[in-house]
Amino acid sequence: MVNHSSVTEFLILGFPEFPELQLPLFILFSFLYLMAVLGNLLVIYIVCADQHLHIPMYFFLANLSVLDICSLTAIVPKMLAILLAKNYDISFWGCFLQMYCYAICIGTEFALLTAMSYDRYIAIYNPLRYLNIMNERACAVLVAASWVVGFLDPLPHHIVISQFPFCDSNLINHFFCEVAAVVKLSCSDTSIIQTMNYIFGLFVAFIPFLLTLTSYVFIISTILKIRSSKGKSKAFSTCSSHLTVILLAYGTIIGVYINPGSMDTAEPNKLPIAMYIVTLPLLNPLIYSLRSRELKVALKKALMKTH
Repeated sequence: MVNHSSVTEFLILGFPEFPELQLPLFILFSFLYLMAVLGNLLVIYIVCADQHLHIPMYFFLANLSVLDICSLTAIVPKMLAILLAKNYDISFWGCFLQMYCYAICIGTEFALLTAMSYDRYIAIYNPLRYLNIMNERACAVLVAASWVVGFLDPLPHHIVISQFPFCDSNLINHFFCEVAAVVKLSCSDTSIIQTMNYIFGLFVAFIPFLLTLTSYVFIISTILKIRSSKGKSKAFSTCSSHLTVILLAYGTIIGVYINPGSMDTAEPNKLPIAMYIVTLPLLNPLIYSLRSRELKVALKKALMKTH
């Protein structure tokens, strides 16, 4: 039995239920991590290098790529060290830093996706004044607000958890310092965290979801008013990439991560969560690259310059 004052590190168990899959999982997640980081770095480079992409949509997309790289790097390197080198230990404050950094990325990403839905609404509802409304200052404010929400919303939550006494065990049954897995180790009453989980989820996911849904109600209403089928198709194509990313983000996080009973789950669904963390940042640049003509043209130009 140990208390808070004597806990200097945690041990992250990783995937002990799959002892024969440690190396295959390491290879799989290493490949996905490398592809996701390279894909997002490529998007950032192309958006910065090509003057034709210096418009609001691609400014938001570059910030989304930065977020994807940050969320991956907060989790995956330690997970790979556990799988390959059996490096299970992490310092007490290192654990909370990892937990907080990942929460920042989740909160900021959903806020940024909401800002992008507003951007798509303006592009379709008022295309003639789009660049005047979504000027550099407006885009900077929206991105800055997304980061501020991401930093501040989980802060009280994690401060409270860091003050809990940990006296049952320091073995985290997960592949990273996940909130529910860490809270389970505390020997004090943790019911306040259950309440704060709902508050955190409300601000991070539910309110952004409602705002995004509202934007798309107006977007669809505007598209339906367009008389020509060609005009409707063109209008829908401007937001199809973002809509696909929205559906993937909310669908997967609701399915494997936002679970009202997650604090009481004896065995977390670690593999689905790991796949969500690694594959969504990989899919985002692929979706935008495949569906955005401007990005494909810029990518071809960049590839031609290398030859």
